[in-house]
Amino acid sequence: MDALSYWEHKHWLSQIDYAIVGSGIVGLHCALALRKKAPKAKIVIFEKGVLPHGASTKNAGFTCFGSISEIVSDIEAQGEAAVLDLVAKRFKGVQLLRETLGDAALDYQNHGGHEVFLNQHEALYNNCLDRLELVNDFLEPVFKGPSFYRAPNRFKFKGVQPQYISSAFEGQIDTGLCMQNLTKKVQKAGVHIFYGLPVSELHPSGKGVLIKTPSFECNAQKVCLATNGFSKSFGLEDVAPARAQVLITKPIKGLSIKGAFHMDMGYYYFRNIDDRILLGGARNLDFKTEETTSFEQTPLIQDALKRLLKESILPDTPFEIDLSWSGIMGVGKGKHPIVKKLDNAMYCGVRLGGMGVALGAQVGLELAELCLSE
Repeated sequence: MDALSYWEHKHWLSQIDYAIVGSGIVGLHCALALRKKAPKAKIVIFEKGVLPHGASTKNAGFTCFGSISEIVSDIEAQGEAAVLDLVAKRFKGVQLLRETLGDAALDYQNHGGHEVFLNQHEALYNNCLDRLELVNDFLEPVFKGPSFYRAPNRFKFKGVQPQYISSAFEGQIDTGLCMQNLTKKVQKAGVHIFYGLPVSELHPSGKGVLIKTPSFECNAQKVCLATNGFSKSFGLEDVAPARAQVLITKPIKGLSIKGAFHMDMGYYYFRNIDDRILLGGARNLDFKTEETTSFEQTPLIQDALKRLLKESILPDTPFEIDLSWSGIMGVGKGKHPIVKKLDNAMYCGVRLGGMGVALGAQVGLELAELCLSE
């Protein structure tokens, strides 16, 4: 560990009021909310990657609140009250993100969301059709109108049921543009971000919390963990990592597909972006292997994604794969985010369950409010 200068200690590392670990959507919104309530506070963010390291710059950019099959399954598992609260939180989070940056800074587009059912999922499809009106009535307090409707297979996907179950309330954003503009807003607010600097240890001390990194140690009065899929390294056992593998095609001339599409209870998802198709998912083919913080891709899942593209999504359209990548989500037994106090002067906002775009802004706000309340 190199010795730091007096100037470095004085201007960057001393008298830190709030330190945030993680510069994704949650961490950045937490910083903005802290700055709004504490305009003179010294706020810093520690980010282990050269860019946000988890899923915030790697996700598919869906502003979704849950496909109908996911909601039906969640009601059976968790009960109506819990699911209604979670859907409302997702919907509220999207509105907060849009209000924070504005639609142009997100490249927000509302082409709707559509659940597409493969032919082999006929029983699931029929169950969702049977529950359609009940689910709409159930979600009416959130959306003030029908949340789902039947739509024809207008994009000519093959091997699928004759109708989608669609939502007019779902949209999509440019994930990279969102994070660029959100980061600029946070930095303009006077928050310093230490990139490429992992936090290795956190220890309560007489000065709040001792923060250890490979480069230096410092103290902060309070620390907020916005580490989601990497939270186990800080002792948060209720959050497990979940890798999401993604691929994107090269531009396809004349591509007519527009919208945010779900398949197989949300385990597969695809969308249009820049005349390309972005497709991700298939974690349910190998849950154990995908419970990892490694950003690698596996042949099992990449081949499944390519097969789905060729057989169902673009069956009559030649395409080439341009890029593949992975993001790390944070999941657990429950689907509600965890926002709580951990120890003296330490707090967390984690376990977004693959819904970081929808939940991140709201979780960041709640994390800041909890930190400020004590």
